[in-house]
Amino acid sequence: MKLNIINAGHFRLDGGSMFGIVPKSIWGKACPSDIDNRIELAANCLLIQTDDRNIIIDTGLGNKQNEKFFGHYNWDKNSLGLEKGLWNNGLTPNDITDVFHTHLHFDHCGGAIKRDENDSLIPTFPNATYWLSKKHLEWALNPNDKEKGSFLKENISPISTLDSLKFVEEGHDLPFEIITVNGHTESQILPLINCNGHKLIFAADLLPTTSHIPMPYVMSYDINPLLTIEEKKKWFETALIEECIFILGHDPYSECCTLRIENGKYKMNDAGKIKDFI
Repeated sequence: MKLNIINAGHFRLDGGSMFGIVPKSIWGKACPSDIDNRIELAANCLLIQTDDRNIIIDTGLGNKQNEKFFGHYNWDKNSLGLEKGLWNNGLTPNDITDVFHTHLHFDHCGGAIKRDENDSLIPTFPNATYWLSKKHLEWALNPNDKEKGSFLKENISPISTLDSLKFVEEGHDLPFEIITVNGHTESQILPLINCNGHKLIFAADLLPTTSHIPMPYVMSYDINPLLTIEEKKKWFETALIEECIFILGHDPYSECCTLRIENGKYKMNDAGKIKDFI
């Protein structure tokens, strides 16, 4: 098995939203914001390669929205992007066998669907099986008012009707275990990967950046922040016991990190590129 992070682009979200109840005077020291109070984030996707499969975990924002949409997030749709990242790894979208979505917020699934020359919405990865949680898809198709802005119809409707769509609850043959967490959104699914003697958790929005390691540092986007804290405690404890590495979904500087506990508090032990850990 080979693992590589593909940065599908940098974008910005409101810093207050990213850190919930934590005041800017604290989070601003680690994450400087722009004039609109937005902090820099990355759309980190994971490429897993085995002898017979090329698997993409999450697909970033994509580039099919309009300039006004991308202007809200200061995202350059001509930046590196997922497809260019694949080319740098010797692959094309046609080579991808599986697309695994942790959840369907636009910054995690937008790259799975693109517009063709006729402006029709088509799968970016025509030969891939698309994997989802069935419970989460049902949640996304009937969005609550809090999450409605994150579940974009042009992303979700095409995915939901794909003949190649499969649900992890109905069984899978993917080369990793699957963790389900519900604090950020209903039935977010996270890969737990064994690679060359190392355990890695693709943390998506359970642990978006190294700055979110302290327990109270929970996004206001989360539908159940108290549950997020409980899930962080559970998987942080597991990570310490089993020496797991967290792959970070949104950190613009570090792809991975490990934890330590100091005076009863979790802290970053080490951070860097995935190649530094495995």
